[in-house]
Amino acid sequence: MPAQPILRFPDPRLRLPAAPVTAFDADLAVLAQDLLDTMRAAPGIGITAPHLGIAKRLVVLELPSENRVRVYVNPRLVWSSQDEREHVEGSVSMPGVTETVERPARVRVVFQTLEGVEETEEADGLLAVCLQHEIDQLDGIFWIQRLSRLKRERVIKRFQKRS
Repeated sequence: MPAQPILRFPDPRLRLPAAPVTAFDADLAVLAQDLLDTMRAAPGIGITAPHLGIAKRLVVLELPSENRVRVYVNPRLVWSSQDEREHVEGSVSMPGVTETVERPARVRVVFQTLEGVEETEEADGLLAVCLQHEIDQLDGIFWIQRLSRLKRERVIKRFQKRS
């Protein structure tokens, strides 16, 4: 499928919580493929259905160090470590700007596959960052909300200059 249009900051739909996926059917698989194609064209390493204006709890990741696509349906964080790490983050909805965000270093996520099978995964490093970032997006928390007010204002100004 061709890449789909991505919502751009400050579209208010980026701050809305996504609804759980209830139908594990061919339409869900098509949406996952659309997300993958759109993410690759952006380019990016993670994307959610809400980035396309579709309020469903669906995440697609493709990390540069891996040779695989990861799909998470209805993901939720069930544990996070007390220790934190800083990582540079950005968004396909706010291209061209990044900032350092501090998040738990390790997480455990429960999710479903495209077939509806429930799985649990523990992650650290870039995968942990991406999972937290994208689950925040599903919860209506845009990544810049994790920044101090001063950093957030600077990121917004940089983005506005690029737009």
